[in-house]
Amino acid sequence: MDFHMQYLSFFVIHTDGEESASSSGKRFKHYQTLDEDGYEDSEIKKFLDEEFTRVVKRKVERNPNTANAPTKIGRFAVEPGYELGSNQNYNLFQRLRDADTKERFIGIADELVRIYMDTSAVRGGAFIIARSKLNTYFDEPFLFLLKCDFEPKIARIADERSLISQVEMAISARSIKSIQYPHMPEEGMLEHWELKIHQASHARYFEDFLKYVTYEKPLPEVMGEQVIEMVQQYISDKWQDDESTERREEENAIEVWAASEKRDIQEWWPQEQVAVASAALVEQKPDLPFSFKLDSMTVKGLLADFGDSLHIAKHNGRYVVVIEGDMFQFDKGMSPVELLQPPDLTDVLPLIGSKQPSAETGRAGNSYNDNNGNNNDIDTPW
Repeated sequence: MDFHMQYLSFFVIHTDGEESASSSGKRFKHYQTLDEDGYEDSEIKKFLDEEFTRVVKRKVERNPNTANAPTKIGRFAVEPGYELGSNQNYNLFQRLRDADTKERFIGIADELVRIYMDTSAVRGGAFIIARSKLNTYFDEPFLFLLKCDFEPKIARIADERSLISQVEMAISARSIKSIQYPHMPEEGMLEHWELKIHQASHARYFEDFLKYVTYEKPLPEVMGEQVIEMVQQYISDKWQDDESTERREEENAIEVWAASEKRDIQEWWPQEQVAVASAALVEQKPDLPFSFKLDSMTVKGLLADFGDSLHIAKHNGRYVVVIEGDMFQFDKGMSPVELLQPPDLTDVLPLIGSKQPSAETGRAGNSYNDNNGNNNDIDTPW
């Protein structure tokens, strides 16, 4: 990518206690701000050029599969009826984008770092604020906020006598946290209401720093809410204006089911009704993950597989999962099962329910791979 650096400010943050240091134990220093010419001749260009490309190209889901996704899309929050300019975070970013002199850029960058220093879990490291154009597509600049934590126990090879020497304040591009504004959903497209944030860390202080930015709900929460809405609509259609005790009991059962972390199969809807509801969700996201446990065995795949290559049934009072496919693939340790000449399903059905498994007998968990042969380790959306 053809980046054209305009300004880059380099700050160093020191904390006395690293994690969650008190405000009195946190301080920062502005080392230098480079303009275009200074950046081109600097060592930091070699350190960061690939990182800017990596930040821009990093994939992000609008609704991530987990609330702890390292990369998220943030949206500037405004009150109903107000414009983007009413958001304090946006205004600060926009002032940096509009700064017409090096001195003005330094002053606004200093203000931004001071706000960042008030977050709850600041660690020592380098904080870099850069403004750069992507000449391939746009004439307006991007902002990049990069945080590199200090790396502990770093040493360089020294002479024959001392062997190594300690490196203080070492930083690495391996775990850089970043904010990119504006967000580029597709090449050549800008979304000025959105930014992209990346923080592969348990400390969410980039989110803490951006107090007036909101994030989309993770996919499991979104899909779960839609499933609950489907069930509530079903209850409304079923009972209509009837406010009987039976209706209240059914509604209470739904509330208990929806609030439970681990849920059993409810046996409320027939196969056809479940298939229609599943199709509505799959239409929104064809690769929607789906998983469940049957006793000690785990099955993972796609919701689109249900009713197609994955079937759930009951036989002789036992739950049965039938997974059909054209080929098997075994990984890692060998087992005698790989030598099996499979019997016909009709020969297996009489065995189901004929022998109860011992409570003390554990089975190794299994995973169901999707149609592409990939093991999908994403949690079930509901």
